[in-house]
Amino acid sequence: MNIKQVAVNDFVRRQTAGSGKTYCTGWTFQEIAAHAEERLQAGHFRPGYRDGVVLVAVAAEEVWHFKCPLVKITESTQLQARYVRRRDGEEPYLQVRALEGKPLPAGKVELVLYSHEVLAENDEHTTDAPWELISINAVPEGIDVLPMGPVTMMRNQLELPGGTAAHYSSEEWAESVRFWQRFAALEPVE
Repeated sequence: MNIKQVAVNDFVRRQTAGSGKTYCTGWTFQEIAAHAEERLQAGHFRPGYRDGVVLVAVAAEEVWHFKCPLVKITESTQLQARYVRRRDGEEPYLQVRALEGKPLPAGKVELVLYSHEVLAENDEHTTDAPWELISINAVPEGIDVLPMGPVTMMRNQLELPGGTAAHYSSEEWAESVRFWQRFAALEPVE
């Protein structure tokens, strides 16, 4: 009997075309989770920001399926700030998006998996699988590591609703702020 190890968490389902987030063409979320499971079992992952979180590398020949929403910010980039919240029960935050630009090509893609135990801490699991796909992160060509956004880090470190308990070093904070001062997600065109 084949027991499913990686399932799709409802949170990742927001990552669709037009969302301003990494999304995939040609694969369903279930197919992405199946790919994550294959790659996890083959050892193609690295530890995440805490125990129970892993980042699974999408096979290089499959990266083309994924669309990166990021643009490089220049002096002429028009930016828009909006006061938003990800979901009910979470604090709102300032979301900054670029209003124009060409999305950068993805050099690699990481599938973020949380263990059932980590998700259960805040009752955020949506299946009973050992691992759930939480996020899909396209990393622009030429970038080795995509830093977590500072708002997400803040939510985690302060253990706010929607955050998962973690502590970050001053270097991790500085790298996050530095990266997100140079890149922004492109505002989706409606």
